[in-house]
Amino acid sequence: MAEIPQIGNRGAQMTEDEHISPPTVAQLTWRRFRRSRFAVIAGIVLIVFYMVAIFAGFFAPYYVDTTHSKFPAVGPNTIRVRDTEGKFHAPFVYGYSSVLDMESYRRVFTIDTTVMYPVRFFAKGDEYTLIGPIKSDRHLFTVDEPGKVFLLGTDTLGRDLFSRIIYGARISLTVGLVGVFLSLVIGSLIGVMAGYYGGPFDNVSMRIVEVLLAFPQIPLWMALAAALPPNLDSVKVYFGITVVLSFIGWGGLARQVRAKVLALRDSDFVMAARVSNCSDSRIIVRHLLPNTLSHVIVVATLAIPGMILGETTLSFLGLGIRPPMTSWGLLLSEAQATRVLLQQPWLLWPIVPVMITAIAFNLLGDGLRDAADPFAT
Repeated sequence: MAEIPQIGNRGAQMTEDEHISPPTVAQLTWRRFRRSRFAVIAGIVLIVFYMVAIFAGFFAPYYVDTTHSKFPAVGPNTIRVRDTEGKFHAPFVYGYSSVLDMESYRRVFTIDTTVMYPVRFFAKGDEYTLIGPIKSDRHLFTVDEPGKVFLLGTDTLGRDLFSRIIYGARISLTVGLVGVFLSLVIGSLIGVMAGYYGGPFDNVSMRIVEVLLAFPQIPLWMALAAALPPNLDSVKVYFGITVVLSFIGWGGLARQVRAKVLALRDSDFVMAARVSNCSDSRIIVRHLLPNTLSHVIVVATLAIPGMILGETTLSFLGLGIRPPMTSWGLLLSEAQATRVLLQQPWLLWPIVPVMITAIAFNLLGDGLRDAADPFAT
């Protein structure tokens, strides 16, 4: 008697397989993004930078305006674990000794290897605002008085450059995010409406974009920044600079989104939405904007370093952030004089985080562009 094949288990197995849902667009994008190691590393670097900027008071050994009047223009003094004789110790820093240079009549500071000060981790120091009204005086590392820890040296007023770079990251990094957010909102809306409606609105908006793109970027930044009233406080100047950068940055995105919408507005799903009596606002919000979102995200990651460099340029030229606030551009403006470069070359350290941030955002944007491409393998 022939054996009857049992198909019950196989049928149950097929039923279970049928319930396996295919990966979503977000999952596919994440899988493609993880293939780019440079983009992943760049994303991690940017996360670390923003975390340090948010909790700047904790990571900085001193407050941004703390002045060490006895130590002006002091060179870097790094944290060490081994002394000059090769013996290992707990983390420490050497002291400073000063002599008067009879040729330039300047007080020159040198590292005194006979004095060591232990580095204290999570110790008390200058008071700062942690988040909102919450205040704290705990720092990641500091040194008990009279020792000083100047990892990157001090400026001409005796302020710790490392601490000022960390505090300056708050302005330089957030101005890119806020500026790009405003540019994305303006550029996306105008680009979608210009591509969808066309006609007079398209002509007028694109002529405005062409006028904005026709002017050289840096002179236009300078003109708009100089138009800000000189008596504004630091916070208003910060928002003013952000609006200036956003006003310039939305034109290119609007043209790119408009081109994407022109290719999508005659698609089958848009025509089906029109036949179903969907309103124009619903078609724009539910159908056209989501299909341009991947392109907008990529443009945003590539535009943020441009915003950061724009703020750095304005602050370097004296038209950006003003004291008592600080930014990377304002710190670099203090190193313009040739005398400063020859005597205090460590004042050029703020250019390093600017370069790292710009490179990281470009690598991240390149990885997101490849991940968001539906035809990528």
